[in-house]
Amino acid sequence: MRAEKEQSFREFARDRAQPLRRSAYLLCGDWHLAEDLVQNAFIKLYRAWRRVDETTADAYARRTLLRVWLDERRKPWRRAEQRDGVVPDSGDHLSDPAVAGQRARDRDLVLRALAEVPPRQRAVLVLRYWEDLPTAEVAAALRCSEGTVKSQASRGLRHLREAIARTDSELAGAVARRSE
Repeated sequence: MRAEKEQSFREFARDRAQPLRRSAYLLCGDWHLAEDLVQNAFIKLYRAWRRVDETTADAYARRTLLRVWLDERRKPWRRAEQRDGVVPDSGDHLSDPAVAGQRARDRDLVLRALAEVPPRQRAVLVLRYWEDLPTAEVAAALRCSEGTVKSQASRGLRHLREAIARTDSELAGAVARRSE
């Protein structure tokens, strides 16, 4: 690879590492696995960088990350693995402790519920609502029709609502048991 192409890849990787890591975390629910997914996506992206149009590099990187995550989900040892550990939250020192606690509880509730949504629907939800991509771009990233994206988003939101309600009642029951 020529020096200027390599330099452009380095700049791209430096600028996009954190946003891709956050997206990967929303897909998989594990910061360590998110780091691995981003690294694997960057390896694949580096190999193809000379063919990548830099104006569409973001979309290409997101699509690569999504495919790396889906490939990881297909591995047999991932099927039996249960991830129920607690993700440490960083403190928000600028806000009221009660508000920060509620925000952390809400964030935890949504992340737990998102982990229960089927992978393809979760991918649509993350790309459509977290990354704020239009339906056409999500369809291109997932290699499906816009109608499929819309139906997967609808089903994913329904699953997410059900999982939030279920998880919320489980958390409320756990708090009640602790206070007894």
